[in-house]
Amino acid sequence: MSYFKLAFFSICASLALSGCTTFSKDGGFGDVKQTAAKHVKQEVVWPKTENEQKIVAERVSELLKQQLDADGAVQIALLNNKGLQASFYNLGISEADIVQAGRLPNPKFSMLYARNNGDYKIEQALTFNIFSLIAMPKMLEIERRNFEKTKQAVALEVLQLAYQTRLAYFNAVAANEHLLYSEQVKESAEASAELARRMVQAGNWSKLEQAREQSFYADAMLDYVNAKHQQTSAHETLSRLLGISAEQINLQKRLPDLPKTVAELQLYEKTAFEQRLDLQAMRLETQNLAKQLGLTKITRFINVLEIGPARVLEGKRGDPYKKGVDISFELPLFDWGGAKVARAEATYMQAVNRTAQAAFNAQSEIREAYSRYQSSYEMAKHYHDEIVPLRKKILDENQLRYNGMLISPFELFADARAQVASVNAYIEKLNEFWLAETALQMTLTGSASSMEGK
Repeated sequence: MSYFKLAFFSICASLALSGCTTFSKDGGFGDVKQTAAKHVKQEVVWPKTENEQKIVAERVSELLKQQLDADGAVQIALLNNKGLQASFYNLGISEADIVQAGRLPNPKFSMLYARNNGDYKIEQALTFNIFSLIAMPKMLEIERRNFEKTKQAVALEVLQLAYQTRLAYFNAVAANEHLLYSEQVKESAEASAELARRMVQAGNWSKLEQAREQSFYADAMLDYVNAKHQQTSAHETLSRLLGISAEQINLQKRLPDLPKTVAELQLYEKTAFEQRLDLQAMRLETQNLAKQLGLTKITRFINVLEIGPARVLEGKRGDPYKKGVDISFELPLFDWGGAKVARAEATYMQAVNRTAQAAFNAQSEIREAYSRYQSSYEMAKHYHDEIVPLRKKILDENQLRYNGMLISPFELFADARAQVASVNAYIEKLNEFWLAETALQMTLTGSASSMEGK
């Protein structure tokens, strides 16, 4: 085969392989949307152009005009969180790696020119990296698996943001309610302390009794100040996730009511292994490592292999060129590649065992999350059905006794504070239930602990 035919063959092979790897229309974002749609009902968009970004901004503005529920907050976060938008570009980076893996490196041209006493020597060579042809199918498959893994990771980030937003939403609404009731307790304690002060001045009460009422007011004031800080902190956490200033966020006044019943554990255990994105990503990684192990065994003896046409002019001016082929490669005299194979095998087995451990941990996480979900439901229901009604009944009965001048106003103030405290405790338990319910949903898509650490 002449060097012209060889060059033509190499160029054709390069073009054929390169033509198989081009950029997709959506950069893999369609698969991310499809995966996210299995877990959240909100829309996920990737606005790239200025017009698309304008449309998203208008939609966010419309959502902010109404009171936000948890679903509305999640929708704003998925539309407006810039950190999530930045993560979408990992798709473009990974897809570019696929395209690059499907393209051969540029050919190399070398030339040697020498002259001595009228004699000339000219060597010309055009070489191609044949090793790239050998490795290209494997490298393409590896990069395609990396792309699938990237899509899984990006989809998991979408779900992480959605669930973190739900957590932040419930905390913010609960903080609003806590502040409201803390203010009521403060006002009741303040009125009681003021009445005690006046009664001491009138000589109808002792300093000890006044100090007791003043202590109630001091504690109530501290609780109120702490509630204000917790409200600010909760609103700012939600603000960061939504990408919206806290002043623009208009939340619903109350937490959602408890559901009538709780779901069964078997429902979560059955679907978790089919849906958990972190396990799917680990399986892809393990498969990728297996492919890399195969590549390592194939190329263990050949590090660089280049071949191409060459021609040599040696002799007097006007003599014809001598045609041939230039081949160069590294000889495995010192490194036979055994260490590479051993390292790849150890890395692969490490990934296999990590995946197995992750699957075992997933079962445990689901059971633990369900236990928290069930117990928080039972406690919130107990407060709703028993404790809050009893406190209200005691307050109503003592109101009648106070009207009949059978008890002092201080006893009525104390019962009012106890009744408000029971409502406040119920709000806390109700919030714990919704947080537990959200955490349980997290276990269906990935490790709750990894999500909370984001």
